Amino acid sequence: MTEHPPPPAYGATPGPQTGARPAELLDRFLARLIDGILLAVVNGIIVSAIVVSTVMGDSGGFYTASTYAASAVSAVLTTVINLAYFGYLESSRGQTVGKMVMKLRTHGPGGGNPTLEQALKRNIWMAAPILGIIPVIGALGGLIQLVAVIMIAVGIHNDTVNRQAWHDHFADETRVVKEG
Repeated sequence: MTEHPPPPAYGATPGPQTGARPAELLDRFLARLIDGILLAVVNGIIVSAIVVSTVMGDSGGFYTASTYAASAVSAVLTTVINLAYFGYLESSRGQTVGKMVMKLRTHGPGGGNPTLEQALKRNIWMAAPILGIIPVIGALGGLIQLVAVIMIAVGIHNDTVNRQAWHDHFADETRVVKEG
């Protein structure tokens, strides 16, 4: 008869244990706030430069017909920049700039860095600005992001063991842990 290890405790994450404790909601919020400020500056510079050069005519005036084009370009660029930032840094380093400052790290299900796919899945809600390419409906992008943030905060708060929310579960059980 073969002996099997005991099942994990209720709420425990299967897989290798790193000894790191799950990151608290406040630390995760502050890390995301730092990242949000950094991305707002980067998006503001890049998107403004591209949109202004796209929208401005030779005479220096704005074309009224290109207002839609400007908002569509802005929506696409913002979405690409946000997903590239979180996807690349979380999959290659396990940390964004905000997480580095707050001494947090994102772990994939095996304990190492998440894969690019997992990092993109856990941050998919950051793609809501892409709705800006659809007139009228584009305004829903901000509302969708707000609802996602509230659901994430409630999920992290309610999971007192692992501090995981829907986006962590959707991304194959990623975890954010406090280092040191």
